Amino acid sequence: MNGFLRHSGMVQLLMLFIAVLWGYAWALMKMALNYMGPFTFSTLRFAAGTLTMFMVLLFLKKLRPPKQALKNLMILGIFQTTFVFLLVMFGMQFVEAGKSSVLLYSMPIWSAVLAQVILKEDITGLKWLGIVVGSSGLTFMIGWDFLLEQNTMKIIGELLIVLAAVSWAVANVFYQKVFAGCNQIQVTAYQMLFGTVGLGLATMVAEWDQPVQITPHSIYIVLYTGVMASAFCFTCWFYLLKRADTVTVTLSSLLVPVFGVLFSWITLKEPITSEMVIGTGLILSGILLTKNEPFVRQWVFRKKQR
Repeated sequence: MNGFLRHSGMVQLLMLFIAVLWGYAWALMKMALNYMGPFTFSTLRFAAGTLTMFMVLLFLKKLRPPKQALKNLMILGIFQTTFVFLLVMFGMQFVEAGKSSVLLYSMPIWSAVLAQVILKEDITGLKWLGIVVGSSGLTFMIGWDFLLEQNTMKIIGELLIVLAAVSWAVANVFYQKVFAGCNQIQVTAYQMLFGTVGLGLATMVAEWDQPVQITPHSIYIVLYTGVMASAFCFTCWFYLLKRADTVTVTLSSLLVPVFGVLFSWITLKEPITSEMVIGTGLILSGILLTKNEPFVRQWVFRKKQR
């Protein structure tokens, strides 16, 4: 595989493939709600993902983490898996899958703000511009629904998904502060384990009496989102991160909500409206500005030289 990935084109192709797999998962997440409760689905999904991740760790002989890291892994799992997917899946009961993917992937905007507060990272002019542009996209999408549809539960669902993006950002900043230099696959596996325990507890409290429809399609959804979209994609993603530049990584991640909207349109017949296009464009532009400031500055400089 190392020889296969020596060419940058192959790395970019694989990252595109992963973005497609993640984007398709959003449509399946919405479909899962036809078969079971949102918390039940999240628990089953990440139980399958956790089992697969630990098989990867066993293969890599990285099964046992440092004992002193367990507490922090638990905290990371609560913010990155438990909180994020409790909020996302509950919100998706009222919000389209495509729009949900866009709202959650506003995470880098919140990460930029939290990194300044917690890690004391400087926010330069371009990053501030990215935060403003991305926030305006969120405001536009949610405000549009508030003014036109006036559907209270949909607005609440959208706000919960944005809150999930904030929780994901907290997890990212916490990871940078505590786990920098650690084995990323090991950290992901253990945070997923602890996060799944949290999801399971929430399921027992909130959905203990709700039926689960076991069909070939529901099993496929759980296995795809757990094994493929969670375990396989994350493992490949961390492997590819070492072989790709920052711009490629960020641009690839920006494609996930784009594919999320596309697959939701194809499989769920969700409309792609003008406000979706405008709001998505603003949010993705904001992320690009906050995550790739050196690249943007270099691009502007080259334009001025011409």
